[in-house]
Amino acid sequence: MHENYDLDQLMELVAKKQFRRLKDLLSDMNEVDVAEFLDELEADQQAVVFRLLPKDMAAEVFTYLEDSEDQEKLIGALSDKELREVLDELYLDDTVDIIEDMPANVVSRILRNTDASTRSQINQLLNYPKDSAGSLMTTEFVYLHPDSTVEESFARIRQVGLDKETVYTCYVTKNRVLMGVVTVKTLLLSSYETHIRDIMETNLLSVKTHEDKEEVAQLFSKYDLSAVPVVDNDDRLVGIITFDDVMDVIEEEATEDIEKMAAILPTDKPYFQTGVVETWKHRVPWLLLLMISATFTGTILGFFEEALAANAALTLFIPMLMDTGGNSGGQASVTIIRAMSLGDVEFSDCFRVVWKEVRVALLCAATLGVVVFLKVIILDRKSATVALVVALTVMVTIVVAKLVGCTLPMLAKRLGFDPAVMASPFITTVVDALSLLIYFAIATHILGL
Repeated sequence: MHENYDLDQLMELVAKKQFRRLKDLLSDMNEVDVAEFLDELEADQQAVVFRLLPKDMAAEVFTYLEDSEDQEKLIGALSDKELREVLDELYLDDTVDIIEDMPANVVSRILRNTDASTRSQINQLLNYPKDSAGSLMTTEFVYLHPDSTVEESFARIRQVGLDKETVYTCYVTKNRVLMGVVTVKTLLLSSYETHIRDIMETNLLSVKTHEDKEEVAQLFSKYDLSAVPVVDNDDRLVGIITFDDVMDVIEEEATEDIEKMAAILPTDKPYFQTGVVETWKHRVPWLLLLMISATFTGTILGFFEEALAANAALTLFIPMLMDTGGNSGGQASVTIIRAMSLGDVEFSDCFRVVWKEVRVALLCAATLGVVVFLKVIILDRKSATVALVVALTVMVTIVVAKLVGCTLPMLAKRLGFDPAVMASPFITTVVDALSLLIYFAIATHILGL
């Protein structure tokens, strides 16, 4: 969708090489929309159009390009001077993000076109673990001295603020140790003679450099933050993480969880950039594992083959029972995994979770049990005894499935595994086998098979 601009008009201007008119239109567009438009162009056209953009706008557009391959091609098309101009306008954390997705030869060229100080900071950020707060932060922030006055602080903000990622929140440090935080709003509402230490907020949240970035994202969500300082083990301020970077983390983590819950090994590449063989590699391991684990179902059916032969009507209800159990377990697991990702549920809440799910399961079991009992008698025209077997199996299976679905994700996290791995496919396989065992146990007892 291109609701904010006329894609056909822009494409026509590119085709007719009316670049002056195109430049005027692009200058008035949002950077995100310009990046989206560039994604529609061929590689040679992208470089031509990119050169039409003002320097500060070009850097923003570059960070919004959806495809890292497009960024790589643009870097290859730009001269060293043009690349240097783009890099000079980029915030440090954006430069690091770009470098992480580039091949070695492109990284070398990027680093060659940055000054020694920037290159040193980039290398420092690249040395942090990939999933840590340190890899996510930027070192471009405004810091103030606690003994400075508001007037002196405004002068400093005007002097250094242009190249900083945010100036709204300023951090108060002494000998690099984080002491507090002050917003521009507070500065504006204070007299020029006021000292920063008298108006700074000292009760502030911070994160350590090696803290997991998913926990940082949860912190932003819980406290509605726009930025958070990053400190080392000695409480020295080394960087800040802003909301735009956390949004990327939330998207990445959500995508990864969805892939794991669908029994797919996670990948950080867009769909069309992932080759057929690579996609096969990500999908087939789980399919093999689930297929092998599903052989337990066949073993159970084989063990009760004589019972099924004696009462063939029982066979008709096996698919329904297995599906109902799998769906019940899947509901519980997805709900708990989501609650755990939001920090609403911990392993210590296990008994509270089980108690709640048992009550929910009993209500669901009673409802479905009555419905299936009537269905088997009225629609399937089977005996009341068979209907009782099926109804009781449904009820017991639902309770067991919900218990399995809510406990396995918590147990997985307790053992250090990703709870998303215990989602629908795995739990469905476990519940399928359990539902058959329950079915034949009840049938054997009631029907005397």
